[in-house]
This record gives sequence, C-alpha cells and structure tokens, in this order.
Amino acid sequence: MNKTELIEHIANHADISKAAAARALEGTIDAVKTTLKKGGTVSLVGFGTFAVGQRAARTGRNPRTGAAINIKSATIPKFRPGKALKDAVN
Repeated sequence: MNKTELIEHIANHADISKAAAARALEGTIDAVKTTLKKGGTVSLVGFGTFAVGQRAARTGRNPRTGAAINIKSATIPKFRPGKALKDAVN
C-alpha cells in the first residue's frame, strides 16, 4: 500500500473526503516527525511506539576497495510494534 492508497482507505473508512484524509495523514506524520526531532516518543496504544535511538560511530569497509572507513554516529528513528499489531499480523 502506498500513500495514495492509504489516503483513499482512510477517506472511505472514516466517510470523509480524500482531501480531508490527506490533511489528517499529513498532520499525523508531521506530529510524529516533530516529536521525534525533539527526542520524544509517540505511543499509539495497540499499534506501536515511535522513538529515537542512537547508532554508535563505527569502522566500516568500502565494498569496492576494501579500505576501512569511519562511519559517524547517528540519531535514528525506531518503531516498536505493539501487541495488538503483532497479533493482527500473526
């Protein structure tokens, strides 16, 4: 499912226009991004939790040359699915 299909599904399920569904989806995505950027977490009970994690600096290898390269530390988004989502998939 892509974003357009998700918007259509939301519009049909909630009985709203596609434009309203698109605004709602964009608002939700923006809220998650903003919260994660501030270092917070977003918990959706039954769905899962979006959080921020740290990836440590490490040494990697260039696949072409085999030379060692330094990879910087990074802040990355993480998603941990909730029990209801896991149960729905299994």
